[in-house]
Amino acid sequence: MKQCRTIFQDGDHRWLAIVRDPNRAGHVIDTNEYLIESGGDSLLCDPGGIEIFPAVFSALCAETDPNRVKAIFASHQDPDIISSLALWLDFNPGLKCYTSWLWSSFLPHFGGTAETFASLPDEGGSIPVGDLDLEAVPAHYLHSSGNFHLYDRGAKILFSGDVGAALLPPEQDDLFVKDFDQHIQYAAGFHRRWMGSNEAKRRWCERVAVMNIDMLCPQHGAIYQGEDVARFIDWFDQLTVGIL
Repeated sequence: MKQCRTIFQDGDHRWLAIVRDPNRAGHVIDTNEYLIESGGDSLLCDPGGIEIFPAVFSALCAETDPNRVKAIFASHQDPDIISSLALWLDFNPGLKCYTSWLWSSFLPHFGGTAETFASLPDEGGSIPVGDLDLEAVPAHYLHSSGNFHLYDRGAKILFSGDVGAALLPPEQDDLFVKDFDQHIQYAAGFHRRWMGSNEAKRRWCERVAVMNIDMLCPQHGAIYQGEDVARFIDWFDQLTVGIL
């Protein structure tokens, strides 16, 4: 089963990772979900697919009150990101879903009404959670044409969706990257195929290289922290993408 683990805490602010599930069906890609708590409210980042909703919900309930979840952030439109939306809305019909304007008329096919969606312009914007203001950081074409990452400036955490993702073998289940050189081999093929624009990749690397980031949290695989954040950005900047 999935486990919910605290990755950072500052007073009543807490950042949780709902991490990889060794018992998942083998034909389903493994994913990470992230929860940000502040001032009695929570935001769930990339809540996952419909098929893993029970595991995500159970892990979350074991650690915190699910009634605190007031909003969802969908970095893009993929089913492993957001196809569980209807089930979250069954639990709380008043949930807000923050996503690119590009997907605000597509994601309702997963559930919700026009009032469910808070559309983000291409340049991004601010997302309130309790007394925090999170930043939607443009990451278009990496890999989705309407794509955002979520940045918490105070905690120095960037939730990076598919950027930084690694398809790890089952025996490698560490929460954080321990050996960058050994880890990055599981990210290379994924990034070459799924990231479709070298120009978009270069712009993203330039943007995030000047941000203060202590943790880079992807949707698949382990979390980069400390010096490994800059190592990943440098590695990604030099990688040729959009090829088989």
